[in-house]
Amino acid sequence: MQSLCAAFFLWDVVVDLAPWGLRALTNLHIVIEALAALALVSAIVFETRYLLRLLRRQAHLESQVSIAAGAMAEIIEAHFDEWALTPAERDVAMFAIKGFSVTETAKLRGAAEGTVKSQLNAVYRKADVPGRSALPGLLVGDLIDMPLVPPETRAAS
Repeated sequence: MQSLCAAFFLWDVVVDLAPWGLRALTNLHIVIEALAALALVSAIVFETRYLLRLLRRQAHLESQVSIAAGAMAEIIEAHFDEWALTPAERDVAMFAIKGFSVTETAKLRGAAEGTVKSQLNAVYRKADVPGRSALPGLLVGDLIDMPLVPPETRAAS
């Protein structure tokens, strides 16, 4: 819409200048119209550049989130392997990490709440953590301590 308005005002200025040539610039109305049209075009250019910068920043942030998500998945899998979790314990641990309650986890897995509690206790014991809130904390702590870019990649850039 802004571009259409700018085009209209520029066209209007050109039409006003056509019969008079540059002498029309002595008319204050035409000068104000021309300055307003130029300001509008300048604003469009500025906004377009700013929008492109924001889009580049968004792409960069999405890339960083993707890297962090991949790193988190690697950390989780490494810990699950280290703790020798069974497939059922892995599922229950993942639900716990995602914040699901015992009841929700039981419903999603089609298991009894007692079974889920038992599996969670096995996970906490194998992970050597005191309870539910310590499990994600352990994993996030490892993610924070881990460089997002491997050392060999940083050296090359």
